[in-house]
Order: sequence, then C-alpha cells, then structure tokens
Amino acid sequence: MAETESGRATKNFLKSLGFPELGIHSSFNHFDFRRPGRRILVIGSMGSGKTEFSARVWRDAQVALKKSGRVAAATSTNGADRRQVFFIRSSLDRERFPDYPADALPFRGGFERCGNKIADIDDSFKLEELIDKHQEIGTWIIDEAAFYEERLAYVVQRESIQRSLTFIFPTLMLNFRKEIFNPTARLLLETATDIFPLTAYCEHPDCIEDSFYTYRYYLTAGEECPALYFDPLIIIGGDREKRDPKEPNYCTRCDLHHYLPGKEYTFLLLKPMGLKASKGEIEPLETELRLITHSMEESELYKHFRQRYPGENNGQPIMMQALKVPCIAEKALIFLFAEQNLLTHEQLIYLALKLELDKDYLNKRLSDNGRSPL
Repeated sequence: MAETESGRATKNFLKSLGFPELGIHSSFNHFDFRRPGRRILVIGSMGSGKTEFSARVWRDAQVALKKSGRVAAATSTNGADRRQVFFIRSSLDRERFPDYPADALPFRGGFERCGNKIADIDDSFKLEELIDKHQEIGTWIIDEAAFYEERLAYVVQRESIQRSLTFIFPTLMLNFRKEIFNPTARLLLETATDIFPLTAYCEHPDCIEDSFYTYRYYLTAGEECPALYFDPLIIIGGDREKRDPKEPNYCTRCDLHHYLPGKEYTFLLLKPMGLKASKGEIEPLETELRLITHSMEESELYKHFRQRYPGENNGQPIMMQALKVPCIAEKALIFLFAEQNLLTHEQLIYLALKLELDKDYLNKRLSDNGRSPL
C-alpha cells in the first residue's frame, strides 16, 4: 500500500525528534458521529470483523450519548441524532444465531444487547417504515445489505442526502465465485461515500496470509470438496459446520487456497448447451445431465476436468474432488434456469422428471433463489 502524504509527514516529524524510522499506519479511530450523510461500506470476507465493527460503533455511541448538549448539537440534524444507532438484520439471518438473546448484535467472540433498537426486515419498504417511525435515529446499521433488493441503495441515498442520516453496511461484496455478489452490492458500491476494507487470516491450516474471499466447500466422507462454479448462487443456511454432502460449508481463503473448479466448463460447454435448449434443442443438455447423474466418467464435465487438472501440482487433486459432491446435474439445471434464464419452467420440470433428479434438493434451492418450485 502506498504511503500517504500524512504518513510521510508523521514519519519525518518522528525522525526529527530522534526516533528510528518506523512504519506509520492509519489509526483505528472512534466513530465520528459529527459527519452527516455518510453511506459507509464495511467489506471483507467472513471472519474479518464486519459485525464487530458495527458493535464498536454501537459502543462508541453509548459513550458519545453521555456528552453534553453542545455535542448533541454537533451530531444532530433536523431532530435525528447520529449517536442514536439502530441495528437491522435480514429476516433470512434469523437462524444464524439461535443461542443468543433476541435483541443481540452477535459477532465472533461476543455480542451487544440493543434493546428496542434492533429489528429484522425483509425489504427496503420495511426500512422506510422504520425510519419514518424512529425520526430520532441518526445512524442505521444494515447487516448483510446485499441480501436486499436493489431499491435499498436508492432509499438509503435519498434519506442520507435529504435528512443527513448515516448508514453503515457491514456486508460481503464478493460471492464464493469472487464476483460482485449481486446488483444490490454493485449499487451500494456505486452510491457509497466511505469504504472500510477488512481482512481475515486465510483459514487453510497451512496458511496465515490475508484473506479476502469467501470459500464454499462440501464435506463428502470427511473430504474437502470445493463447490463448482455453477453451484447455486444463494444457499440459505447457518454458519455451523455441516457433514451433509448436499449442504455447503464456508470459510475464508486467500488466492492460493480459494479453489473454484468448473468455471471454464460452465462457459465453454454448459452455458452453450443451455443456449441450444433455449432454442428448442434440448438433447445435448439432456444427454450431459444424464451422464453426470448416472455415468460421470463419460460426461463432458469429467473429460474437461481430466484435461484441465491432469497432474498433482497446484492443488489440482482437490479440484477433482468437486465431482464427488451429489446433485451436480441439479446444480447445473438451477444455474441455467434461475441465474441464466435459459430454460423455461416446463423444460426444468421435464428434465427433472425424465432424469429422475432429486426433487427435494431442486425445490429447496429454487426457493433459496426466489424461484417457483417444480
């Protein structure tokens, strides 16, 4: 990271006092409630401290609220005091922390009790209702904001500009594919005024590098099996380790240890088959999904993997383990239907029935991704 002008000035000042040359880093300041109208993205991989950042803002607010009326004048605009903090969770997140009190703001290593200043909501309309109901609140922390619809970004921008409210978004920017999570995440990035990037240690047992990425994997007979690129984008579930090979696990990984097999196959072979199916030529896709389900080693997926990952170097054996996970054909179907919109609902039903695919798995993942069941 390039040294800032203020960093150079501080270093030169310390040297002038006789100190040895030191690495000067940005200080970790208490939150500034005086600055109005901020839209702050707190981004980083899981375990990087995004929610703990929110808890720190909450604790800072409790201290700042004890200050005098002169401070209140500096932190308030039109009756909304930015020292008054309200925490919002997504309704999808209710099951993540079953062992904590209902009003808890939980993070790794602890939690803060928020009393009546915490709520679960489903969409940006509920946010508008809360803001209208709590005119005194000047700072709103919206956890995992990328899970909401795109409208949220503009609701927040309007309230921030018109009423000088501050919004803080501790959220993932990248999905397990290392891509911008969704259109909401992109709009939050475009409309933000401040960004605080956080990192975590890579959770690979042999590594202590900085990690920026969320890694999805499955456990099959105790083995780590990386998620394929075309794994369903959204899978609703908790943070606890899962031994069921149909349910994913997550951790944070660096570039070297973030395995993402199947991206080339997705765009070289799978998506073109979906395009053909969208034009009425469904046979190539049907054949490939049948082979994946009943005769994997004859499928184009397996042949591609054998060619793409032929040796023992660069973590390639673990890439082949991705093919040990169940419901791969189901995942390919969901990708083509729910994400790429290449298959009709009728084609989805036809292939699921014809190939005798796992209907329970399909329905669960379709629901996760906001699509109608079979």
